[in-house]
Amino acid sequence: MIRTWRAVGLILLGASIGALLAQNTGVQRTVVQKGDVSVPGREAVIANIDVTSGSSTGRHTHPGDEITYVSQGELEVTIDGQKPHVYKAGEGFVIPGGSVHNAKNVGAQPVKAVGVYVVEKGKPLATPAP
Repeated sequence: MIRTWRAVGLILLGASIGALLAQNTGVQRTVVQKGDVSVPGREAVIANIDVTSGSSTGRHTHPGDEITYVSQGELEVTIDGQKPHVYKAGEGFVIPGGSVHNAKNVGAQPVKAVGVYVVEKGKPLATPAP
Protein backbone atom coordinates (compact mmCIF):
# COMPACT_ATOMS: atom_id res chain seq x y z
CA MET A 1 0.00 0.00 0.00
CA ILE A 2 2.85 2.40 0.86
CA ARG A 3 4.42 1.74 -2.55
CA THR A 4 1.11 2.57 -4.24
CA TRP A 5 0.86 5.92 -2.42
CA ARG A 6 4.50 6.66 -3.17
CA ALA A 7 3.87 5.96 -6.87
CA VAL A 8 0.79 8.20 -6.81
CA GLY A 9 2.85 10.93 -5.13
CA LEU A 10 5.56 10.72 -7.80
CA ILE A 11 2.93 10.87 -10.55
CA LEU A 12 1.33 13.96 -8.99
CA LEU A 13 4.74 15.56 -8.50
CA GLY A 14 5.59 14.92 -12.14
CA ALA A 15 2.24 16.37 -13.21
CA SER A 16 2.82 19.58 -11.23
CA ILE A 17 6.27 19.99 -12.75
CA GLY A 18 4.83 19.22 -16.17
CA ALA A 19 2.13 21.87 -15.78
CA LEU A 20 4.72 24.51 -14.99
CA LEU A 21 6.93 23.51 -17.87
CA ALA A 22 4.21 22.84 -20.45
CA GLN A 23 4.83 26.27 -21.95
CA ASN A 24 8.59 25.74 -21.76
CA THR A 25 9.09 22.75 -24.04
CA GLY A 26 12.87 23.17 -23.97
CA VAL A 27 13.01 22.46 -20.23
CA GLN A 28 12.74 18.98 -18.75
CA ARG A 29 12.88 18.08 -15.05
CA THR A 30 13.00 14.37 -14.29
CA VAL A 31 12.46 13.40 -10.66
CA VAL A 32 15.08 10.87 -9.60
CA GLN A 33 14.16 10.45 -5.94
CA LYS A 34 12.20 12.04 -3.16
CA GLY A 35 12.14 11.36 0.55
CA ASP A 36 11.76 12.70 4.05
CA VAL A 37 14.35 15.00 5.64
CA SER A 38 14.99 15.88 9.28
CA VAL A 39 12.79 19.00 9.11
CA PRO A 40 9.17 18.12 9.96
CA GLY A 41 6.74 18.75 7.10
CA ARG A 42 9.51 18.94 4.48
CA GLU A 43 10.84 16.53 1.89
CA ALA A 44 13.79 16.43 -0.49
CA VAL A 45 13.22 16.06 -4.22
CA ILE A 46 16.19 15.27 -6.49
CA ALA A 47 15.76 15.97 -10.21
CA ASN A 48 17.80 15.93 -13.39
CA ILE A 49 17.30 19.20 -15.26
CA ASP A 50 17.82 19.57 -19.03
CA VAL A 51 17.47 22.92 -20.81
CA THR A 52 17.91 23.31 -24.57
CA SER A 53 19.83 26.28 -25.95
CA GLY A 54 17.80 29.49 -25.66
CA SER A 55 15.07 27.95 -23.49
CA SER A 56 14.07 29.19 -20.05
CA THR A 57 12.00 27.93 -17.14
CA GLY A 58 9.83 31.03 -16.91
CA ARG A 59 9.42 32.99 -13.70
CA HIS A 60 8.40 30.70 -10.86
CA THR A 61 8.79 29.89 -7.16
CA HIS A 62 9.32 26.79 -5.02
CA PRO A 63 7.79 26.07 -1.59
CA GLY A 64 11.29 25.60 -0.17
CA ASP A 65 14.95 25.88 -1.07
CA GLU A 66 16.52 24.90 -4.40
CA ILE A 67 20.14 23.75 -4.53
CA THR A 68 21.39 23.15 -8.09
CA TYR A 69 24.68 21.95 -9.60
CA VAL A 70 25.35 22.66 -13.29
CA SER A 71 27.23 19.77 -14.92
CA GLN A 72 27.11 20.99 -18.54
CA GLY A 73 26.46 24.30 -20.30
CA GLU A 74 25.74 27.83 -19.09
CA LEU A 75 22.63 28.79 -17.15
CA GLU A 76 21.69 32.40 -16.43
CA VAL A 77 19.70 32.65 -13.20
CA THR A 78 17.74 35.79 -12.36
CA ILE A 79 16.25 36.16 -8.88
CA ASP A 80 13.89 39.12 -8.47
CA GLY A 81 15.74 42.07 -6.95
CA GLN A 82 19.19 40.74 -7.92
CA LYS A 83 21.39 41.02 -10.99
CA PRO A 84 21.40 37.97 -13.31
CA HIS A 85 24.27 35.56 -12.80
CA VAL A 86 25.61 32.99 -15.27
CA TYR A 87 26.58 29.61 -13.81
CA LYS A 88 28.86 27.37 -15.86
CA ALA A 89 29.60 23.65 -15.68
CA GLY A 90 31.13 22.82 -12.32
CA GLU A 91 29.30 25.63 -10.49
CA GLY A 92 26.22 25.58 -8.31
CA PHE A 93 23.70 27.93 -6.75
CA VAL A 94 21.10 28.15 -3.98
CA ILE A 95 17.73 29.85 -4.33
CA PRO A 96 15.88 30.53 -1.07
CA GLY A 97 12.32 29.22 -0.84
CA GLY A 98 9.62 31.54 -2.19
CA SER A 99 12.05 33.59 -4.31
CA VAL A 100 10.70 34.45 -7.75
CA HIS A 101 13.31 33.43 -10.30
CA ASN A 102 13.99 32.36 -13.89
CA ALA A 103 16.73 30.22 -15.40
CA LYS A 104 17.74 30.48 -19.06
CA ASN A 105 20.23 28.53 -21.16
CA VAL A 106 22.46 31.27 -22.60
CA GLY A 107 24.99 28.93 -24.21
CA ALA A 108 25.21 27.02 -27.47
CA GLN A 109 24.97 23.56 -25.89
CA PRO A 110 22.23 22.00 -23.76
CA VAL A 111 22.37 22.60 -20.01
CA LYS A 112 22.45 19.58 -17.77
CA ALA A 113 22.05 20.11 -14.04
CA VAL A 114 20.97 18.33 -10.89
CA GLY A 115 18.51 20.11 -8.61
CA VAL A 116 17.81 19.26 -5.00
CA TYR A 117 14.67 20.86 -3.60
CA VAL A 118 13.88 20.83 0.13
CA VAL A 119 10.21 21.73 0.04
CA GLU A 120 6.97 21.62 1.99
CA LYS A 121 5.19 18.28 1.64
CA GLY A 122 1.93 18.34 -0.26
CA LYS A 123 2.66 21.51 -2.22
CA PRO A 124 3.48 21.69 -5.94
CA LEU A 125 7.24 21.63 -6.56
CA ALA A 126 7.01 24.79 -8.66
CA THR A 127 4.41 27.50 -9.15
CA PRO A 128 4.41 30.00 -12.05
CA ALA A 129 4.91 33.64 -11.02
CA PRO A 130 3.53 36.74 -12.78
